[in-house]
Amino acid sequence: MNKIHAFFAVITLSLASSSLTLAQEQAPMTFFISSAPIGDGANLGGLAGADAHCQSLAQAAGAGSHTWRAYLSTQGANAVNARDRIGTGPWHNAKGVQIAANVADLHGDNERDRNYLHKETAIDEHGNAVNGRGDQPNRHDILTGSDSHGRALPAGEDRTCNNWTSSDTGSAMVGHHDRNGGGNTSWNMAHPSRGCSQEQLQSSGGNALLYCFVAQ
Repeated sequence: MNKIHAFFAVITLSLASSSLTLAQEQAPMTFFISSAPIGDGANLGGLAGADAHCQSLAQAAGAGSHTWRAYLSTQGANAVNARDRIGTGPWHNAKGVQIAANVADLHGDNERDRNYLHKETAIDEHGNAVNGRGDQPNRHDILTGSDSHGRALPAGEDRTCNNWTSSDTGSAMVGHHDRNGGGNTSWNMAHPSRGCSQEQLQSSGGNALLYCFVAQ
């Protein structure tokens, strides 16, 4: 082997080694948007059913060794805050990109827009983009039932489709994963849905999709 060939051989090995190191160092997926709905509008089977859906999708994507939770709040006497269900972070998407370091950054408790959650990073468990405003069909409405800080909304007007057990009563508070549309670009509190059925959720730009986070 002459000196030129040896030089290029060293460069090739160096690049291959760097690529392998990068692949090994990619953070595991701890956040995704569900690639598919459960199938009955916002009747998710309550929080337990929603969590099981996130867990199942994660399992199919090779990330089932963690405990996954749906980012959802409930209302009423025993209200649950979405932010209290998802662990402490940090969270990374399927491509290893960090979307938030901790709960405070995710919700902008200390400084707004500290998270890195937008259309390019809020992807599904397979690393695929989720349709947003301007795509056909638009699917940027993500179920949350939460205020902008990830807490339960006041009892009264139903914004959780009867705590995620109904497809025909109430409505659902949704966020826009693409941070676009409707005059409110919040990822978790953009507007209430038109109803709780799959058809009603789709009619305003949704598909009963969920934010899924690793809780531990």
